[in-house]
Amino acid sequence: MLNKVILIGRLTRDPELRYTPSGTPVAKFTLAVDRRPNKQGEREADFIDIVTWQKTAETCANYLGKGRLVAVEGRLQIRSYDDNQGVRRKAAEIVAETVRFLDRAKDGQSQHTPSGNAGDDFASEVSFVDDDMPF
Repeated sequence: MLNKVILIGRLTRDPELRYTPSGTPVAKFTLAVDRRPNKQGEREADFIDIVTWQKTAETCANYLGKGRLVAVEGRLQIRSYDDNQGVRRKAAEIVAETVRFLDRAKDGQSQHTPSGNAGDDFASEVSFVDDDMPF
């Protein structure tokens, strides 16, 4: 069996960092991924929810922002939940295993990388091992 997704796109907003009750960091953001132009030459985009865990979550929250270009490698996850009216819903999201920064931070965004070197976040990679996953 194989469940692997690779996407390149831009963040639609800053990542949202939260913590599970046990203290595990989890960050979520949405990636705008361009489709091929249609027959009229118009471009459309898909807006895909991305979830990161542990150190990857903290790094994304600290060093990424709206508009940043990233490559995400991970797996597709479909989960079910009950909305406020009690209706059963499904959500599709990508659980990221690797996030690569493909551009440099713009003015006003953090220029520091996890190594602490200013401006070296170009194409840096953040990854985790399966043992980091809380489930």
